[in-house]
Amino acid sequence: MRIEIIWVGKTKEQFIRDGINKYLKLLKPFTDIMLKELKEEKGKDIRRMTEKDGEKVVSLNIPYILLDEKGKHLSSIEFAQFLHNNRPAVNFVIGGAYGVSEKVKRMATTRLALSKMTLTHELSRLLLVEQLYRAFTIIRGRGYHH
Repeated sequence: MRIEIIWVGKTKEQFIRDGINKYLKLLKPFTDIMLKELKEEKGKDIRRMTEKDGEKVVSLNIPYILLDEKGKHLSSIEFAQFLHNNRPAVNFVIGGAYGVSEKVKRMATTRLALSKMTLTHELSRLLLVEQLYRAFTIIRGRGYHH
């Protein structure tokens, strides 16, 4: 299976980068996973910034699953089944600090939530890669998920 995660902006917090790298390493035996960081727009006009960031996402011209706080909630087991059902390739998008444009939301094939709580976009990145690892251990019957 091939997974691509697209996110806006760099991961600035070292502890989050370390966690992401840990799970990327653990995922290597299960999947071909790639990260794509899109350069984050800067400025004071948040709407303009999210629209410009959104155009970068939409211009990739790929189907994607948007991680969105208003998306569908899945348990870890349901997420594993979702991945299994969406083989051979899945693309995830995580917006920047101010979220994503309405166009990015409309163009998503699916919208999933990681939590009912609000998470930083950087923490969402770490949580997604951990849940991907958990999903693959569930699919393969490994002992990580209890």
